[in-house]
Amino acid sequence: MFIRKNTPTTNFVGKFTQSVRRIVQDVKDEGAPSGMTRDEVIETNERLRSLRLRLEESYDTVKKALINLMNKYGDSKSHRNIFQRYPMLKLMIKEVIRLETQYWTLVDIPRQEKQETVPSYVMRACSIMEKTQKSGEGVKTSARLAEEAAERRERMERLEHMTTAQIEHENTQLINDLYRLLKKYLGLRHLIRVLKEEYGSSKMYPIFPRYTMLKDMIKGIMHDPDYMEVCHETLANSN
Repeated sequence: MFIRKNTPTTNFVGKFTQSVRRIVQDVKDEGAPSGMTRDEVIETNERLRSLRLRLEESYDTVKKALINLMNKYGDSKSHRNIFQRYPMLKLMIKEVIRLETQYWTLVDIPRQEKQETVPSYVMRACSIMEKTQKSGEGVKTSARLAEEAAERRERMERLEHMTTAQIEHENTQLINDLYRLLKKYLGLRHLIRVLKEEYGSSKMYPIFPRYTMLKDMIKGIMHDPDYMEVCHETLANSN
């Protein structure tokens, strides 16, 4: 029977490989510049990505609602008769302000405090979203749970090949991106809230003055900087 003996070269290669693995692991485990541990940095990454997913859904919902409002307003101009166009204006506004009563549709994030830093504000938004999600979360199917578990494994595998400092750098970029998205989202939510208040206040007026008021409400949104930014964004994405 032939027994293979370890040669000095084999031992050297084995020790060298182990040494490289230890160095790679040490680099991965090295603390982040902020002083957070690797586990804390990974947890922050998960929280930020969850917020982005939920926030993007809400932002797309309000953006589409306002764009549809403008499209319908433009189409309604073909109706010269005030008695035909008046109910159309009421209906298209109602479709938008209904979002404010459907609390489960949109994530509700407060505005940034005066002295609050960008990272603190974004992480506070994460906490608010997480509490809202837990309280309003329905029963998930086994298929959905399996899908979420698979998605989490993919994210963890990706982070496994990154150093702690690289993950924290990604977190910083996520925070900056989320901050910009939060500002845009809250700007559109404000427009819808104002529209809801103005529409409610207009109910006391008769048809002719109210007809003008409804048109002014929609045109006010059309020329608002927050909505105009959305128009530019949509136009840029379509090109």
